[in-house]
Amino acid sequence: MLKNTRYLLIALFLLLNFTAGPAAWSASSSVSGLFGYQEIQKQNLSIFPQWLSVLERHLLDLKDSRSCQSVQFNQCHLKQWQAFLKSIRQLPVLQQIKQVNKYANEKEYILDIENYGVNDYWATPKEFLVNNGDCEDYAIIKMLSMKWLGYDVEAMRVVVVQDTNLRIPHAVMAIKNNNDILILDNQIDEVISHVDIFHYVPVYSVNEHHWWMHVPN
Repeated sequence: MLKNTRYLLIALFLLLNFTAGPAAWSASSSVSGLFGYQEIQKQNLSIFPQWLSVLERHLLDLKDSRSCQSVQFNQCHLKQWQAFLKSIRQLPVLQQIKQVNKYANEKEYILDIENYGVNDYWATPKEFLVNNGDCEDYAIIKMLSMKWLGYDVEAMRVVVVQDTNLRIPHAVMAIKNNNDILILDNQIDEVISHVDIFHYVPVYSVNEHHWWMHVPN
């Protein structure tokens, strides 16, 4: 779960360090920015240690040679995930996106405090496949699934938003496809365009190389 205090501190940091920068998505996009907000690109990912930790641990998971007999985090979970990805590799990109969204959303939603004994923990795909997870964990495995399928990492992000309906922070995965930005959300079964979602206010988004803050136009 995205802990409210941590979320508010990051949001405050972003506001206090606002400086203009280049737009994030291609100029060919039919909209000005994610959810219609202005986007300010940054490069220093060090303020997101949870995200950097996920990327590092995921690489270690991929190299892990432990037997499938291991009770926790065994390699078979990764093999099953990769077998699924191989099975959809030849599909058109939009169908891949939909299948990845469906695959992840079939996992059970479980709070970090129940899984790991802490309020906020960003899980690797293998941890998520073993333990289930919460909103950012769904977004992470979806993004890394599309990366495994060969999709450009610069066209994808994990996005932290404020859900104005539930009045809580939330995380989704955004992916640019053709002239649109699609949202993969564990709270929504369908993959839909960001322009059709009105109850999310984006705060920041990240991929492997950059992060962005989002401010009203």
